[in-house]
Amino acid sequence: MATRKNSTDDPLAPLTLAVGQEDLLLDRAVQQVVAAARAADADTDVRDLASDQLQPGTLAELTSPSLFAERKVVIVRNAQDLAADTVKDVKAYLGAPVEEITLVLLHAGGAKGKGLLDAARKAGAREVACPKTTKPAERLSFVRSEFRTHGRSATPEACQALVDSIGSDLRELASAVSQLIADVEGTIDEAVVGRYYTGRAEASSFTVADRAVEGRAAEALEALRWSLSTGVAPVLITSALAQGVRAIGKLSSARGGRPADLARELGMPPWKIDRVRQQMRGWTPDGVASALRAVAAADAGVKGGGDDPEYALEKAVVAVARAARAGR
Repeated sequence: MATRKNSTDDPLAPLTLAVGQEDLLLDRAVQQVVAAARAADADTDVRDLASDQLQPGTLAELTSPSLFAERKVVIVRNAQDLAADTVKDVKAYLGAPVEEITLVLLHAGGAKGKGLLDAARKAGAREVACPKTTKPAERLSFVRSEFRTHGRSATPEACQALVDSIGSDLRELASAVSQLIADVEGTIDEAVVGRYYTGRAEASSFTVADRAVEGRAAEALEALRWSLSTGVAPVLITSALAQGVRAIGKLSSARGGRPADLARELGMPPWKIDRVRQQMRGWTPDGVASALRAVAAADAGVKGGGDDPEYALEKAVVAVARAARAGR
């Protein structure tokens, strides 16, 4: 979880600002503050409020001095949706925070409620970035970070297999990492991930693509049918096929060199360079071109340009597998 470097990174700072739309990271930002507060005082009073629960005057009531000087954590979710009068209350509080009280504002970022966001930053808030993960590389980085946080080792192939198998939901990815580290001793490799998530791995769009670019048409078609039967979106399969074929084309036209050098040149991790090298046997420039045309046609078909998306995918898988064997 990335944290903006402010004057303090103390979870018990008067104000923590969690910015973004990734629910898991937002919840973790809250949990970190609450855990720190309860470590300091087991009787910490935690108030967790939705934006519509914080009415004008409510914050003043929650932060009013107590006879017992108890520690308190006040959490305000979806702060960008606060009413204008309530925003005035919050801004006023930021100028004179109360000792022993930690205010946690969860804000989606963006233009809505930007005035409150700017005011919190100007007040020196401890800021935690909670961006939505939209790219496969970001999810892969998240999985690697989860293993490191738990002090465990996992191979790059295992991390990629877990992302391929589980998908884009960070909660599910975090849960899968927790299960693996609880059940498995030593380094976690691709075989371990396969044993735990074999059904999901077989349904992965990337498994379909891997079998196709390796020229294994029957296995690719079997994986395709399993994927579709388990609800994998056809557009994800055409995307994976396109990525697989493009990787073949990039590496085949690249200058020779060590995996690390090629990784920098092509924007691929070194382990993927090794995998694509193994998949390249039998591919020709004409094969890459024909495979890309077939995938493009399938992509148009699954996006409404054809009557039967499944048939379009099957044709593309067969065409890619045939292209993979053209030079053998």
